[in-house]
Amino acid sequence: MLDFRVKTFLTVCETMNFTRAADRLHVTQPAVSQHIRYLEKEYQVKLFRYQGKKLTLTAAGEKLRQAMRQMQSDERLLKAEIKQADLPPVRFGVTMTIGEYALARPLSRFLKDHPQTNVEVVCGNTQFLTKKLDEGDLDFALVEGDPARGYASLRYQSEDFIAVCSPDLFFAKEPDQIADLFDQRLLVREPGSGTRKILEDSLGAQGQELSDFKQYVQVGNMQMITQLLLANCGVSFLYRTAVSDLLKAGKLRKLSLRDFQIRHDFTFIWEKNSLYADRHQQICAELKASR
Repeated sequence: MLDFRVKTFLTVCETMNFTRAADRLHVTQPAVSQHIRYLEKEYQVKLFRYQGKKLTLTAAGEKLRQAMRQMQSDERLLKAEIKQADLPPVRFGVTMTIGEYALARPLSRFLKDHPQTNVEVVCGNTQFLTKKLDEGDLDFALVEGDPARGYASLRYQSEDFIAVCSPDLFFAKEPDQIADLFDQRLLVREPGSGTRKILEDSLGAQGQELSDFKQYVQVGNMQMITQLLLANCGVSFLYRTAVSDLLKAGKLRKLSLRDFQIRHDFTFIWEKNSLYADRHQQICAELKASR
C-alpha cells in the first residue's frame, strides 16, 4: 500500500493548490503542508515552488510525480491480481478513429481467446488518452502516431491519411494541391485529436493553417464528420480506413493532392518502467497479430 503522504503529494500535483488538495483529501491544509515537507526531507529536494502566486512542480517533483503515478498504477494491478488469484482486468484506451474502424476484429479475437478476462476500453482523443495513461488509469493506449514522451511502444499498423469529399462537391477547377481546397468548408476534429494534429502539422510545414479555409465545422465525432461529407457539406482529412467502404461504393471521393501525401502510424504505448510492462507488451502484440 502506498504511503498516505504519497497520495497527498499526487493530489497536490493534480490540483496545484494546497487548499483544494486538503478539501479533496478531507484533511487540513497544515496537514497537507506537513506531508509535503516530510517527502522533501525524505528525498532531500524541493518538490514545489511558487512562481508569483502560481504553484509549480520542480524538476525533482516532476520525476517523483511520474514515479509515484506508475507505482500507483502498478499497485492497482497487483491488488487485483492478488485478490482474484488471476489476471486483473485489461484497461486500455483507443482514439476515436481506431476504436470505431480498426480494432473491433482483433479485440473480438482476444475476447474469444481469453474468455475469463475482463476488459475495459476507454475512447478519447490522443491528448485525453496520454493524460489517462500518465495518471495510471490505463494499462496501455492505441493512439495515432507516437507521442514524443518516452513511452514504450509497438507499431500497430500504418494508414493513409487522405483528403475526402462528396463526389458532388463543386470545384471551379480540379484540385491539385491543398491550397485549391481553401475556398471550401473544412470538417475537422477538435483540438487534441490525432487527426487534427496531423493536418495542422502538415499545413504548418507549408506555411499554412486551418484558418486558410473559408469556413470550418469542428466536430468531436468521426461518424458525424462522415455523415456531413455524405451530405456534401465540405472536405475533410482522415484515415482511409474510416471511409474505405464508402470510397469503394463511390459515395465519397478521395482528392489526390500532390503536396499532401501522408501515411501515419497507429501505435500502442505504455509506461516502460511499469512492473507489468511485459504483460502490456504481450497483450499489444496479441492484438496486433489478430488484425
